Amino acid sequence: MAKTKKTPRPKAETPKGFRDYFGRDVAERKDMLDAIARVYHLYGFEALESSAVETVEALGKFLPDVDRPNEGVFAWEEDNDWLALRYDLTAPLARVYAQHRNDLPTPYRRYAMGPVWRNEKPGPGRFRQFYQCDADTVGTASVAADAEICMMLADALEAVGIERGDYVIRVNNRKVLNGVLEVAGIVEDDERTRGIVLRAIDKLDRLGPDGVRALLGKGRKDESGDYTEGAGLDHGAIAMILAFARPDSGPSGFVMKNDSGDALDMSLREICMRTAVGLAGLEELNDIERLVRRAGYGPDRIVIDPSVVRGLGYYTGPVFEAELTFEITDEKGRPRQFGSVAGGGRYDDLVKRFTGQAVPATGISIGVDRLLAALRAKGQLQGDGTGPVVVTVMDRDRMADYQAMAAELRAAGIRAEVYLGNPKNFGNQLKYADKRGSPLAIIQGSDEAERGVVQIKDLVLGAKIAETATLEEWKDQPAQFECSRADLLARVQERLQR
Repeated sequence: MAKTKKTPRPKAETPKGFRDYFGRDVAERKDMLDAIARVYHLYGFEALESSAVETVEALGKFLPDVDRPNEGVFAWEEDNDWLALRYDLTAPLARVYAQHRNDLPTPYRRYAMGPVWRNEKPGPGRFRQFYQCDADTVGTASVAADAEICMMLADALEAVGIERGDYVIRVNNRKVLNGVLEVAGIVEDDERTRGIVLRAIDKLDRLGPDGVRALLGKGRKDESGDYTEGAGLDHGAIAMILAFARPDSGPSGFVMKNDSGDALDMSLREICMRTAVGLAGLEELNDIERLVRRAGYGPDRIVIDPSVVRGLGYYTGPVFEAELTFEITDEKGRPRQFGSVAGGGRYDDLVKRFTGQAVPATGISIGVDRLLAALRAKGQLQGDGTGPVVVTVMDRDRMADYQAMAAELRAAGIRAEVYLGNPKNFGNQLKYADKRGSPLAIIQGSDEAERGVVQIKDLVLGAKIAETATLEEWKDQPAQFECSRADLLARVQERLQR
């Protein structure tokens, strides 16, 4: 008789491009998002939780910019329709507003926080699932909404611990770039070329001028051998676009330079004066600058910067980017600035896809994992990783007594749990408490129970004493002490406060 072939065990490993988040990571993220949500709430924004799954038709082809729906997003076919996990929180907002616009106020101000998924090639620091934190205003064309988004983002960064001087909100206008592209000979309806140009400029920090030049020209092959088709522009157009992406100063004194460093014949203002769209973009930038300055947000917090592009194709006006300016050390030990942690802008045509009517909108998206990494680099995260108080188990028959102790502590707002493993080896219980990061362990055997007392073991103090060569400084602070059962809560509170 043939042997039955055993089913191989599944591999216990995270899929490529994904990762697991444990207790402290989750707690730190929650604390940060709560701080941001408080700022958004102060500005009058309301929370929204939309579906993680959308139709591919609703998501559109803004990301990824490919023809097939199952590239760039995680998609599947169901009942002759394509569904996909959302790749950001903005496209779902457009669907939500179009679907519920008759029941929503205008303008509609909302914020959303949650995971998004992108079926892209993973790499160092690039994951296929990550968190975003968005805030958007839908239903007004006023640039005051764009200015408000920038001010709110500045307040949010400071609320989570990014000090003033360690960040800057950079603002540009897509209309300005459209004016430059028009003068460079790229027509408005050439969506393919414009899309390649936008994404190429947005990668300037990562690829450098040579990499962007290749993408603006014939194309570029990366280190892995993957080839990306270029925009196919001529040398003159490439020089103008690269010069625009690498300015020497602000819009009023803006000087464009070509590859050799020589000034081009035209300033940015002179270029934009040749096009109606470019001129409109400059006027909107002036309005935003006036509004934020009047509100007390100086150039140390919000600055006009014509080099900001943003890679997504749906932006139609002002675009924003939050850059952290403090230095960190990279994996090779070299100093560098931390870089961008948030971006956004105006997207007046996104809702129009559903309604057929223009619905102006503007918003910002914070890269949650990036901002958390920045706070860790600055030592600004307040989470100390403290675990619960552990009530040890000395007698199985007295489990109800131990649960009562834990319940008393929880009722007072103290994290507490009863050890639920095998209580036979007491040392293992303390090892468990240590692994949990517990500050205290509660001990009560039959002897203590008869006398109506408990033992409280200070695990934090015990660790300090173990590391110290002399016990002199700890004589008046015993790592383990006895108290009456009635005083358990008070003594635990007292020790935790230390």
